[in-house]
Amino acid sequence: MVAMTISKINELAKEVLDIEANSILRLKNNIGEEFDKAIDILYNCKGRVIVTGMGKSGIIGKKIAATLSSTGTPAYFLHPAESTHGDSGVITRNDVIIAISNSGETQELMNLLPLIKRFGCEMIGMTGNINSTLAKTSEVVLDISVEKEAGPLGKAPTASTTATLAMGDALAVCLMEKKGFTKEDFLMYHPSGKLGKGLTYKVRDLMISGDKMPIVSENETFTDVINTISEYKLGMAMIISSDKKLLGVLTDGDIRRTIIKYPNTSNLKIKDVMTVNPKRITEEAYAASALNLMEKYSITALPVVDENNVPVGVIHVHDLLRAGVA
Repeated sequence: MVAMTISKINELAKEVLDIEANSILRLKNNIGEEFDKAIDILYNCKGRVIVTGMGKSGIIGKKIAATLSSTGTPAYFLHPAESTHGDSGVITRNDVIIAISNSGETQELMNLLPLIKRFGCEMIGMTGNINSTLAKTSEVVLDISVEKEAGPLGKAPTASTTATLAMGDALAVCLMEKKGFTKEDFLMYHPSGKLGKGLTYKVRDLMISGDKMPIVSENETFTDVINTISEYKLGMAMIISSDKKLLGVLTDGDIRRTIIKYPNTSNLKIKDVMTVNPKRITEEAYAASALNLMEKYSITALPVVDENNVPVGVIHVHDLLRAGVA
């Protein structure tokens, strides 16, 4: 065996990624009438989606079934070899079958086909061979063929399994959209972990409110507002008008920029140096939405306002961290 240099290994790794990326991009040409039919069949399914496949196709099938289940389409993985030894009892006449085989001729899958036909289940075949037995016996055929597998041998399932997984994700996401799957629905299936917490908490659950809010009048001086920011330790103050509506904010960054611009700040009014029209959020918004704004605009705190643009709180990234959202 000839040892590979680091540069050769890196070149091979990049080649693998190129081949697999191209295998996904080629699938875009296969999205059309057959894909639309598959979505309609899955959408109208009265039972569950039974996903089946052997070997590496089976491993990908398990992931597709899990993704479907977690996004509002009840799905179950059935091992084709075990199916002929009693496990096929999970199939009902109301189910839809997604059968995966790159060759379309996998023997264990062929053994399962008579039972599927006996029950009259609609079958979506995912195969790299549109002339195969699987393709000919499926109501809908999704072409997952690839130009070649990655690697010098070109034999191990690599690009083909990547393409299959991507097609499965496309099915799941399109079904989510067609079913009107909401954030609340997603939370129901993901109650634990960061995703769940981001959708469990509303801004009102984590925000600072009442006399803990750093609020100052637009007519106060720059120096007075600095003192307020130091006192409340949130790195910002909210500036309000005479009718209590949010006009702007002053942040630590604003303070630095003002000191650089104005040699003498003793007579500065805060309304002249504040950041006007700042990013804000409502208390009914999800904590995950607050985190998204903070990350997008590189800020650490957001004013929380009511329907009249009156400040009712502040949510800080530290609050999100403590709650396990960030």
